[in-house]
Formats: sequence, C-alpha cells, structure tokens
Amino acid sequence: MRTATLGPAERTTALAAMAERELDVLVVGAGVVGAGTALDAATRGLSTGLVEARDWASGTSSRSSKLIHGGLRYLEMLDFALVREALKERGLLLERLAPHLVKPVPFLYPLQHKGWERFYAGSGVALYDAMSVSSGHGRGLPVHRHLTRKHALRVAPALKKDALVGALQYYDAQMDDARFVTELVRTAASYGAEVANRARVIGFLREGERVVGALVQDVEGGKEYEVRAKQVVNATGVWTDDTQGLINERGQFHVRASKGIHLVVPKDRIHSSTGLILRTEKSVLFVIPWGRHWIIGTTDTDWDLDKAHPAASSADIDYLLQHVNSVLNTPLTRDDVQGVYAGLRPLLAGESDATSKLSREHTVAHPAPGLVVVAGGKYTTYRVMAKDAVDEAVHGLDQRVAACVTEDTPLLGAEGYKALWNARARIAARTGLHTVRVEHLLNRYGSMTEEILELILAAPSLGEPLPAADDYLRAEIVYAASHEGARHLDDVLTRRTRISIETFDRGTRSARLCAELMAPVLGWDADQIDREVEHYEKRVEAERESQRQPDDLTADAARLGAPDIVPI
Repeated sequence: MRTATLGPAERTTALAAMAERELDVLVVGAGVVGAGTALDAATRGLSTGLVEARDWASGTSSRSSKLIHGGLRYLEMLDFALVREALKERGLLLERLAPHLVKPVPFLYPLQHKGWERFYAGSGVALYDAMSVSSGHGRGLPVHRHLTRKHALRVAPALKKDALVGALQYYDAQMDDARFVTELVRTAASYGAEVANRARVIGFLREGERVVGALVQDVEGGKEYEVRAKQVVNATGVWTDDTQGLINERGQFHVRASKGIHLVVPKDRIHSSTGLILRTEKSVLFVIPWGRHWIIGTTDTDWDLDKAHPAASSADIDYLLQHVNSVLNTPLTRDDVQGVYAGLRPLLAGESDATSKLSREHTVAHPAPGLVVVAGGKYTTYRVMAKDAVDEAVHGLDQRVAACVTEDTPLLGAEGYKALWNARARIAARTGLHTVRVEHLLNRYGSMTEEILELILAAPSLGEPLPAADDYLRAEIVYAASHEGARHLDDVLTRRTRISIETFDRGTRSARLCAELMAPVLGWDADQIDREVEHYEKRVEAERESQRQPDDLTADAARLGAPDIVPI
C-alpha cells in the first residue's frame, strides 16, 4: 500500500499522473458512491483516477442524517430486497469495514394506539432484526424490546406523557458521513488510486461515439488536464443530468433532487438516553444522538434550484420544530438551534410526483461506449452501488479483471482500532491527553490516531483544544490540511470537523485560528488568511439570512449572496 497522505504536494502529483498515461477507470465525483467506486476499482488492480469539482463529500454525502440503516419505512413499502441489502452492509461496516467510524445507536418509537399498533409496528421491527441476523452480519446489535409507557418515560423523560401509550426500542447505526467519505478516498489512494479535489470536469474527450476520458480543470490554479481513460464513471449524484449534458446524453433515466434539512441542538435541550423516531404525515422524523448534540430531521421536498448550496428556509425549520415539539414536554425554540444544514437526495424519477415515494434503488447504465453512469441509491448501500458500477465498467475493458474485494477491505484506520481502544487509558497516560480526548480521536481516525499524536509530539501546542470549539484539538486542523486534502477553511470547519453546525456562532469564532493553523501547510500568506476568513464569514451570514426567508425561492436567493469560490 502507498501512503494515504493527501496534502498539497500529493494533489499536484496526482493531477499530473492522471494526465501522463491512460487510466483503466476515471471516476467523476467524490461523494460516497464515487469514492467507493474508486476504492473498488483500485482494489481490483485497475489503474484508477478520482476527481471532484469541490471537496470530498461536499454535496449530498456530507449533509445526510448520518445514519447507516436498513430503512424501517422501506419494510412498510414491502421493499424487502433493499432492506435486506442495507442491513447486510450495516453489519459489514459495524463489524469489519469501519468499526471506528460506524457505531450502534438506539431509537425509541412511541406507540400512540393500544393493541393493533404494538402488534403492527412490533412485527415490522422483529422482521427488521431477523433480516439483520439472517444477513450473517447483524449479531453485534441488541435486538428490539417492547416498553410500557412508564418504562419509555424513564428512558426518554423529555416525552409528554400523553404522546405515547408505550414504545418500541430498536438499534441502528450512525457515522460522520463526511469523515467516512474522506477515509474512503484515502483508502483508495493507499491502494494506488490517483485522487484530486477542486478538479472539475469541464468536458469529455471523444473519439467518434466513444468517451475516452475527460478534460479536467484545476479549480485552484486554472490549468487544464486531458485525462484519458478506458472507462469513465459518472458518479455525480444530483448533478448526474448536468454531467451527462456535457456529452449531450442524458441517458435512460432522470435524477431528481429532494431536499432534506436537519437541525442541530445541544444535548441538554432534550432529556433522553435514546434517539427517537416519529411518524409524520409524509415520512418519519428522527431525533438522533450526536455527541454533545441532537440532530433532528428530516424534510423531504422537491428542489430544482441551486444544487451546490441548497437552502433551508424558515418554513423548513418551523416544520421540524412543530413536529418534534408535538411530543416534547419542553418545546424547542429557534434559540435552541445551534446549526442547520440542508442536503439533496439523488432520487431516480418514478411514476409518483412525491419525492418521498421515489425509489431509493440505484441504477447503473452504459449510455455511451466508454461511459458508465451510477445514480440513485442510499448512503448505506454505497459499496454495492460501487461494485455494480465497476462491474459495468469492466465489461468495456479488454482484459481479465478480478472480482470485487471491498467486502473484505477495511477502511483506513479500522485495522488495529479495537486494540488501541482497549489501550486508550495507556495512550492517555503516555501522551498527557485526557482519556476522553483519546476516545474522541480513536472514533474519528481509528488507528491513524497515531499520526495526530505525532503532530502533537512535534509541536505540543497542537494538543490544545480550539478555544471556541473545544471538542476539537488544534492538531486536527493541521492534519486536515496535511493529510486529508482540505484546501480551504470551509473544508475544515464544515466537513473535516463539524464546527459549523455544532457551535452557536457556526464556526466564525474559530475561523481565524483555524486558518492560521492551516496556513503553513497550504502556503497561505496573511492576505490569503484574511480572504479565507472573510469568505467563510460571508457564507455563514448568507446561510443565516436564507434561514430567515419564508420559502425556497427567497432562501435560495439569500444563500447565493455569498461567493462560491475563495479567491487565491
């Protein structure tokens, strides 16, 4: 395996290397599916490139509900195959592929009707558990249990007494979605993939009808590269139709965007030891434990405005607060909301006009020789989507290619994680960090935590927390720029950490210090530090303004008031 360091020098080298020789596979888009596709291709021995116009996971894959789950509501839709597939993937991630990143999380489902609802919902959850165990990878999670109202209120005292007659408790899993994608990209790089963010595809290379590569622009420096490849995989999610438009070929299906927004509130605002899942008139609402916070979401509405920066409106926020307050003793207010984020689901257009009823199945197609498109699906099943995309690409390669091995390929940081977890008290004693700090690092970096500790050993001040976001150490900011491909302040505050949604100031108080920590790694001077901070502050203000607007149109206009690209 090669080094998995993704610093500025490695990015420059990767872009040059992609242009030097014909690749077997070039993947466009570094969300979870694109990153997974690059890993799949690289681990089959194929020469692989991965380019992303913005940052790893900067679209849908950093703005999800952060759940790895089978999807209980798909059981109700009788989509047993999708649930079974997702539950197998959940088990693989928990047990083998990413135990440092994917963790069990309990949910309480309040029952509001006596008799029939307990039987109906209980049968569904029992089937859910049974399908998980039958997948061969579900024995690590506790099975569901039935609770009386009294017992449920002990577990979740925040609930109104009249909001339930009893409850069911079951388990799913969660992760930091952006961090997961970053580790996927680094793992792909460690197996030989050439990877570059801020590298936009501005056209495809053609020989007759055949796609033979892509014209890639370095967004940072403006230089253009001709990257030739035997097969190009379009994994651009909600941008699928736009990317296909570069060759005047939409393909056999259409991808629609559905907006989902989430609120982040402090842990002490909801007194509960478990997450909640509530029914709404359209879908389900989750209240998800998230460190020292709760994530509340999500909405499900059609979106046909700016895809890069979907905006949460005042109406979206009110919708979530209204529904969660319907079951809480102490209602939440706007003042309780620390963070808000909005993301777009890439849904395959179906016969229904309601986005909540569109398929979460995925599709792989070969619309033109040399070009594969993968779209749809859900975060949990990214590995299956990636496998299917590479299988399709392999049909166009004139060579024998090994079968998929990602079911047995742990992500970077997984190997040795459990042993280090067992030794966390000893690591704390050795480094002088509190055990809680060591646990935080292990659950973000796994066995790669040693690289963070080396930075602190070389510069002890990096072992200090950020003053305005003390969940994170200064070393993590440096590491994001030196090892994880962070190119701008927004990358660090929004995706490498979650400071932008976990603090009431949305990261503005941490911005300058973080920029100063990144500057030596990225070669920024004082003027560039100022530009980075100013750009971030404008982005936060534009988001705040959008969240005061009454509807999608006005919220979108407000959000677009901030510049998209940081000037260099």
